[in-house]
Amino acid sequence: MQGSPVDVLLIDEAGQLSLADALAASCSAKNLILLGDPLQLSQVAKAVHPDGSGNSVLEDILGDDVTLPNDRGVFLSETRRMHPDVCGFISEQIYAGRLGSHPACRRQSTVAGTGLRLLASKHHGNTTSSVEEAELIADEIGRLIGTEWIDCKGAIKPLLANDFMVVAPYNDQVRTVQERLSRDLRTAKVPVGTVDKFQGGEAVVVFFSMATSSGEDVTRGADFLFSRNRLNVAISRARTVDDVRLIATLNAFVEYAQEQSSLSVGA
Repeated sequence: MQGSPVDVLLIDEAGQLSLADALAASCSAKNLILLGDPLQLSQVAKAVHPDGSGNSVLEDILGDDVTLPNDRGVFLSETRRMHPDVCGFISEQIYAGRLGSHPACRRQSTVAGTGLRLLASKHHGNTTSSVEEAELIADEIGRLIGTEWIDCKGAIKPLLANDFMVVAPYNDQVRTVQERLSRDLRTAKVPVGTVDKFQGGEAVVVFFSMATSSGEDVTRGADFLFSRNRLNVAISRARTVDDVRLIATLNAFVEYAQEQSSLSVGA
C-alpha cells in the first residue's frame, strides 16, 4: 500500500498472520483492528523462529493468558453455532468458561440428541489411517441421514449429506473415509477433510476421526495430534452433535461426556 496511510486497516484471521507481517502492514494505517482467534489453528511455519518471533500477532498479544484480557481487546463471548451441550466442553476446556451459546442455539436437536459422543473403535497399529473408524463413521451417517433435525429457528428439516462433516488430522484418513462413504450414493457427497481445511466451516453433525491407535503409533508427534487448538477447531464445527474417536489420554473429553450423560461406549 503506497501513499498516505488509511484511517483503519482491518485484518481478518489474524490468528494466522505472523507478527512480522502484522507490523509491516500496520505501517500503512493509522489504526489497526485485528480479528481472529489465537486459540484456533495458528499460521503454518516451516522453519524454527527464535524468541517467539514465529508466533502469530494474536498469540503475541495473548501472551501467557488463557483468553484475551479486556484491556487488550474484545472477547466475543457468544456463539451462534453451537448447542450449549457442545459449547460447554469448548468453553470449559479452551476458553476458561467465558464462551456461551446464543439462546436460539438451544432449539437445535437431532434424533441422536445433542452434545458430544464417543464412538469407541477397537484397532491396533494404525498410524495415519483407520479403516475401522471409516466403517463406523459410514454406518453412523447411514443411520442418521434423512432423519429430522431442528434448527435455531425451530424449523424441522431432514439431515442431508452436506449437514454432516468428517474431520481428520491426516490426509490418509481423509482418503480412507472418502472411499468408504463413496460406496453409498446417500453418503458420497458428505464433506471430508483435515482440520486445517474446515477451519471456519460448520455442520449439524461432525465426526472427528483421529485414526491413530495409540500414543506409540503417532507419526507426527503427540503435539500435533493432541493439539488443544486442533481439537478446538474440530469439535467447534458442530451445531448439535460431535461424534469423536479419541485416544484415551484425552480424559477431559471422556469425563465431560460422562457428566453430560452423552457418552456412548461400544464393546
